[in-house]
Amino acid sequence: MTQDERRLYLLKVLLAERPEYSSLAIPPQAEEQKILLRGLMNIRPAAIISDDFLAVQDAYLQESTKEKGITTLDQLTPLADGNLYLWQGDITTLQCDAIVNAANSGMTGCYVPNHHCIDNAIHTYAGVQLRLACDALMQAQGHAEETGRAKLTKAYNLPCRYVLHTVGPIVEGALTDADREALAASYTACLTLAAQKNLESVAFCCISTGVFHFPPEAAAAVAIGTVRQFLQRDTSVKKVIFNVFKDQDYIIYRNLLQRA
Repeated sequence: MTQDERRLYLLKVLLAERPEYSSLAIPPQAEEQKILLRGLMNIRPAAIISDDFLAVQDAYLQESTKEKGITTLDQLTPLADGNLYLWQGDITTLQCDAIVNAANSGMTGCYVPNHHCIDNAIHTYAGVQLRLACDALMQAQGHAEETGRAKLTKAYNLPCRYVLHTVGPIVEGALTDADREALAASYTACLTLAAQKNLESVAFCCISTGVFHFPPEAAAAVAIGTVRQFLQRDTSVKKVIFNVFKDQDYIIYRNLLQRA
């Protein structure tokens, strides 16, 4: 099957799952089809689906990621300490041992169609299996995820091996020491899980910034300080990538990393 054929197949299956969409026409333009497909994947609950669907989905998502371009750790140059990297790009295209997802307390992804958050992007390009895996973890736990904890899943169709999911603090009002401690706990929890899995490389997004309102420069200081402190241990984790998307965040991390 071509990518166009795969996309049409996936759209037809997902639309058929929702009786209220039975009259919805698939748009003829490829870009509009991609938007519709992502939206349908975003709103789909954690539910079993056929092996045929998964096979087509996996081929489609893996090819889509190849088209975007995969960045490997070997292509990056450490900016500080010989093991701290700064990379501006799409974390869903990064090939390393584990990437970190800034999750919400439900831990099963973002259900807002085509939302711009990293939680949405990671679940989209990993495939529907990731929501199923996260849902199984949460069903076993029996309650919402607490701030500063982390969970590990396979990465499915992402080029990394694993995804570390953590809920960072939501800042309300002035930043407090408790906010900083909670954010540091998220970084430490992710690194601890990575070490338990004997992983060597971990890529962090900017946890708790954006809609969680943690000031970017303060968040970066916590991130770098916590990672440096953890790497002083005898641990399998040897390389940490700070992944940023915005130019402002790149400047903040670059300045902080070059300062020490």
